[in-house]
Formats: sequence, structure tokens, C-alpha cells
Amino acid sequence: MAEIQFSRGINEEVVPDVKLTRSADGNSGTATFYFDEPKAFCGTSTEEIEGMFMVDEEGEIITREVKGKFINGEPKALEAVYIMTSKADWERFMRFMERYAEDHGLGFKKSS
Repeated sequence: MAEIQFSRGINEEVVPDVKLTRSADGNSGTATFYFDEPKAFCGTSTEEIEGMFMVDEEGEIITREVKGKFINGEPKALEAVYIMTSKADWERFMRFMERYAEDHGLGFKKSS
């Protein structure tokens, strides 16, 4: 089972929009995740957001690039950015995303 967590051990239930970019040589890339009204912000959550942890049977991928989006002082969304600096990072991330997409019904479409 592939999961995304903002606090270790607590799975985020909101499925994000994910945008991927990749360098022309394929050796680096960026994944930007956007979570609209994530569980991590719900009133009952007292856990601190420590980063974004992408957890599956291979282990975990971590990014600390997580920003809150606020409207009128109320937390509404989270944006997380994961930067891949090698072809191995890209391939590992794509394996995670395939598992995550299958487990959570996330679709994929290429931009034109």
C-alpha cells in the first residue's frame, strides 16, 4: 500500500493533484503536489506537519518543501514539492506514483 503522510504514521486521505516536469535529458525533475483541504489541516489533527513522506514497500521518499495555503487566515491547502536530481530518483518516484495511483484511483494524463 502506497501512502502520503505529513506526520509520520498518519495517512493523508485527500488525493492530491500532481504536476510533473522533467528535464530534456531525463536526469532531473520536479513533482508538485497540491492537496485541497487536507486531513492534516482538520480541526481534530494536533500533529505537526514535519514534511511530506511518500511511503510504500520500498521505503519512503521525503521532502521538506511543504507550504500551507491560507484564505482569510484559514488553512485551505498544502503544496509540496519534491525535486529529483538523478535518473534513479525519477525512477523510484515513478514506482511510488504507480502504486499510489493504483491504490487511490489517481489518473494520469500527459500535457500537450
